[in-house]
Amino acid sequence: MESQRKKFFCKAPRKVSWSFSAGLRSSTKAAFLSLGSRMSMPLGKQVFFAGVAASGSCAILYYLVQKTFSRASYYQLALEQLHSHPEALEALGTPLNVHYLRLTDKYNFVDIADAKLKIPVSGPKSEGHLYVSSSRDAPFKRWNLQEVFLELKDGQQIPLFKPSRDNDEVKKE
Repeated sequence: MESQRKKFFCKAPRKVSWSFSAGLRSSTKAAFLSLGSRMSMPLGKQVFFAGVAASGSCAILYYLVQKTFSRASYYQLALEQLHSHPEALEALGTPLNVHYLRLTDKYNFVDIADAKLKIPVSGPKSEGHLYVSSSRDAPFKRWNLQEVFLELKDGQQIPLFKPSRDNDEVKKE
């Protein structure tokens, strides 16, 4: 008995290592084990839950991208121009509804120095798109509107903002 005890205590400690992939595998395996059982979930359930998780992740990402656009200064400046233009408000009617951007639309483009957006808007009388063109001199500088106009679904265009060519002052139409 004494010799067995010595063997037990004389063993070298096992080296325990943890890697991200091994930890991920074990946590994934634990997530797919049925409660109270050591048997894993059927493949159909695994695929279903993986699909739900992927769909939820995509929906959250889409929401976060839309939120980022709506907080950008070029977006806010364009909406201020729309809300302060009586002809546009009359054409759309109030209250105005600003809809999510179509992220797949080729007109929507933003980089470090330029931004072009096509913002869907609607009101009780009509609907259309607010076209915004904006730029800035350098990264982390203020955005300056270049042009903002409203195009209604019947094709009518209402210019809301265009900088004057004569001097550097802004011309509100």
